[in-house]
Amino acid sequence: MIIDCHGHYTTEPKDLHRFRKEQTAAANAKDKMAMPSRAALKMSDDEIRESVEQNQLKFQRERGTDVTIFSPRASGMGHHIGDESVSLEWSQICNDLIARVVSLYPKNFIGVCQLPQSPGVPPEHSAAELERCVKMGFVGCNLNPDPSGGYFNSPPMTDKSWFPLYEKMIELDVPCMIHVSGCCNPAMHTTGSYYLNADTMVFMQVLLSDLFKTFPKLKFIIPHGGGAVPFHWGRFRGIALNNGKPELAEIMGDNIFFDTCVYHQPGIDLLTKVVPIDNILFASEMVGAVKGNDPKTGFGFDDTKRYVDKAPLSDADKKKIFEDNARKVYPLLKNHAAVKAA
Repeated sequence: MIIDCHGHYTTEPKDLHRFRKEQTAAANAKDKMAMPSRAALKMSDDEIRESVEQNQLKFQRERGTDVTIFSPRASGMGHHIGDESVSLEWSQICNDLIARVVSLYPKNFIGVCQLPQSPGVPPEHSAAELERCVKMGFVGCNLNPDPSGGYFNSPPMTDKSWFPLYEKMIELDVPCMIHVSGCCNPAMHTTGSYYLNADTMVFMQVLLSDLFKTFPKLKFIIPHGGGAVPFHWGRFRGIALNNGKPELAEIMGDNIFFDTCVYHQPGIDLLTKVVPIDNILFASEMVGAVKGNDPKTGFGFDDTKRYVDKAPLSDADKKKIFEDNARKVYPLLKNHAAVKAA
């Protein structure tokens, strides 16, 4: 079985975008315009089916993957827009939409939620929405280390302000994927620099901390191949050792995992050579950051299964990346018929 741990609903029905545009305008208006009505949202099951049949499901079938761990559009989380109440309503709408996709295609998708984070708001305020989504069958959450949208003014993820949310994650037996949203800082491109900057930043924050001694059951998935970490493994390893910390593989242990959202063969070869195989999860991020075919190969940039297939790995190691590690990191997968059979 091939489990893709990183998929986003980037092909949503049009009326969702209409609602968000109106909600954003109302949130930014000086005269405090009335918010659009959630009840007025019109998204039929047929629209949802069409949106995934021609996109995510089509690629699943063509590329030979089985199940996608599926969450709302990451760049659309927009935690910097409006206040906490705006973020909560938007998160609930997006998470409910993911639940509808899963209900229509239970053999193909398993839900992960976005959280109603907001700048300056304690992370623990997101715990109730996380719990609601787990009760709906979701197996994890996306956790934004920078709700400001690119200005990085939140405490590091090793700060005690995050601890109540971590406690709830452990209680519910769910991991988080570290994932920022769209960037409103003009100095950074959302997917080309901001995502990778945040991934690298969080790894560095954790590197010099004792976070996982405090929370030995806490699990972070750092996406996009771990940002800059694999390429600069020696730098991070040296910093760790010079500060009296153990080897990186020991620091990662059963707590930090990278995914395979790396869009060329040499990148995957490096990732799988440098990072412990037990800490790599298969993922494609489709339909997401890099669309279209690579003119050098004729295949999709985000057809990451092809890269893993060609990597110089044993069958046993490929099975870990494709399936076994995901089952370890997402314990609640065992509750889903989509993966029980295997």
